[in-house]
Amino acid sequence: MKTRAIQYVVLIGVAAVFLGPLYWLLSTAFKQPTQIYQWPPAWWPHLTWENFSLAWKAAPFDRFFLNSTIITVIGTALKVVNAVLTAYAFAYLRFPFKKILFFAVLGAMMVPGHVTLLPNYLTVATLGWINTYAGLIIPGIGSAFATFLMRQHFLTLPTEVTDAAAVDGAGHLRTLWRVVLPMSRPMLITVVVITAVEEWNNFVWPLIVTNTASMRTLPVGLLILKDEEGLAAWGTIMAGTLLVLAPMLLIFLIAQRYIVGGITAGALKG
Repeated sequence: MKTRAIQYVVLIGVAAVFLGPLYWLLSTAFKQPTQIYQWPPAWWPHLTWENFSLAWKAAPFDRFFLNSTIITVIGTALKVVNAVLTAYAFAYLRFPFKKILFFAVLGAMMVPGHVTLLPNYLTVATLGWINTYAGLIIPGIGSAFATFLMRQHFLTLPTEVTDAAAVDGAGHLRTLWRVVLPMSRPMLITVVVITAVEEWNNFVWPLIVTNTASMRTLPVGLLILKDEEGLAAWGTIMAGTLLVLAPMLLIFLIAQRYIVGGITAGALKG
């Protein structure tokens, strides 16, 4: 009993560390200005929607939402398709230097993303894609991590199923679409959610490759909101932050059981 009580105390402490800032963000977004600075702190706000209205008017959030949605939907689709096709090739096809190329993909996971910022920017500038959706999306459609997850999962699938599809005359694309992907639904959902969150929250690249407010995304829009409101209107800033956080948080909560099962599935397969 004593050990279990200690475990509960530790778990509650860990949960408080992670959930405390999230609750403070949520409550501040609904607080009136006088409540934000009062001492002792007001843990339960007198609900007001004024902060959301002010945040929406202070920056063109409708345009930011549209840009982020377009980039997230198209970017996620292209990245997942690319990862699935590449992973299938690594798992089921035979070609020269297969292991070397896969190790190169693993090596790409070790390279910080900021290392490629300058080469990508020079390429995008040469193509005339600055301040365009193509410039925002195309440089990021390759994902070593998504490819690794899908490839590892494909290796856990029973080979008898794919062999039976080949005997029935199915080509690689038909086998992938009709056999492999239906059996890989949890991992596929995991990759889609992780990729969508990554695209939605991307800050540095949209900040660099866009130069007008009409092409900015939501994370960059928060920076614009902070500059507009300063560091005094915390209710407005937190309301804007909640607008950015809510869609991905909702998607994550809906798909969390697939994410946990997908990441663990096939993780140890060589």
